[in-house]
Amino acid sequence: MLTLRQVRLAWILVLPTLLVVALVAGYPLAQVFYWSFFKADIAFVEPPEFVGLENYLFLFQDPDFRQALWNTLTFTVVSVSLETLLGLAIALIIHSNFRGRGLVRTAILIPWAIPTVVSAKMWQWMLHDVYGVINVLGVKLGLFAHKIAFLARPELLLPSIIAVDVWKTTPFMALLLLAGLQLIPEELYEAASIDGASRWQQFWSITLPLLTPALVVALIFRTLDALRVFDVIFVMSGVNPATRTLAVYNRQTLIDFQDLGYGSAISVAILVLIFVFVVFYMRTLGREALR
Repeated sequence: MLTLRQVRLAWILVLPTLLVVALVAGYPLAQVFYWSFFKADIAFVEPPEFVGLENYLFLFQDPDFRQALWNTLTFTVVSVSLETLLGLAIALIIHSNFRGRGLVRTAILIPWAIPTVVSAKMWQWMLHDVYGVINVLGVKLGLFAHKIAFLARPELLLPSIIAVDVWKTTPFMALLLLAGLQLIPEELYEAASIDGASRWQQFWSITLPLLTPALVVALIFRTLDALRVFDVIFVMSGVNPATRTLAVYNRQTLIDFQDLGYGSAISVAILVLIFVFVVFYMRTLGREALR
């Protein structure tokens, strides 16, 4: 048991950090909640008008918000699912012993190390329907009957952006899961092999249960990032309604439309959405996984 003196010392040591967090994060967050109850523009050309819950009620009536919410959920569920499965497969492969393992581990991190804006612009050029290398190679190799406008056709735009995000972020998932795999004792696999367990049985009985804490952390980190995705969407498609996520719509409302009140309400909605996903992970996968 900690003594009262130790508890007091712990609070004294952590107090500077709490003050910095309150200043850097707490104050802006409080401002967002405050202005979400007002009708106001960023330039304050007109005096702010208190409207109560009007901005929040309009969220349910705004078709642009509903479309942005659908795009955000689609992007999050599909991209995180693919990145988790591919990241797990890559982590299992590079966790095994083979010649050149260190080089492979370094190489797979290259997509993740490239800044998102740079990689998004690079893929935008590669997917161009006239001079893009994807179309040129696809036609020459007979994979495409003709060049495809990946970034001009609404039904292909969001899947194309999801593919780019999966290419970039899968190494991040693989890195987190690899760290979890390296914590599993090899003696467990040796004992299971002696008992006659197959590789598949070892995966389901040993690897997956012991990898759950790292998997939960990876899912939470990646989901939080996906729910507020902005850069790859904005660079590749701008404010196109077919791909506009909540973060992009929030930026458009605040900057382009200069609507501080409604933009703040959208920000709060994003925060609530992230909170819902975190609670879902905690209740589904269990709090014990994070200990």
